[in-house]
Amino acid sequence: MLAGILLALIAGSFVALQNIFNSKVNQHTGSWSTTTLVLGMGFIASLIISLIVEGKGTFALQNMQPWYWISGMIGVGVVICLVQGVKLLGPTFAISIVMTSQLAFALLWDSMGWLGLEKVPFNFNQFLGVLVIVGGIIVFKFGGKAKGTEAAQAPVLGRTGTQE
Repeated sequence: MLAGILLALIAGSFVALQNIFNSKVNQHTGSWSTTTLVLGMGFIASLIISLIVEGKGTFALQNMQPWYWISGMIGVGVVICLVQGVKLLGPTFAISIVMTSQLAFALLWDSMGWLGLEKVPFNFNQFLGVLVIVGGIIVFKFGGKAKGTEAAQAPVLGRTGTQE
């Protein structure tokens, strides 16, 4: 269990780091160029590492449901939405919303047993946990600002380096 927790923490740090890099790339190109670059580089890195680690097993895809293949297309939606979310909301706020959404939808899919998942009973404590996280995001975003003392927001620069 400790290894799983450690890997999940590392994955979370990678997601946050990737979104920062993606937003920086998006400042110099468009969202679709950013998505192409991110997923293209990810494909190349995954292919090379997979060939080193798994060899020919990389291409052993029999007995896989055909609809699992859409995962890559879902990845396009993930990158596009995250790049735009970070651009519009900032990294911390956007990622906190993304993580809460992930948790809520994972809870829904688990409790319904959808997409081939083992059905996990839903309970009030799980729902309450998601609400506590949502409350934390609201406090994080809107709490602690005294009236009239809000910090000045830095202007958002577009691809051309001009303020949008």
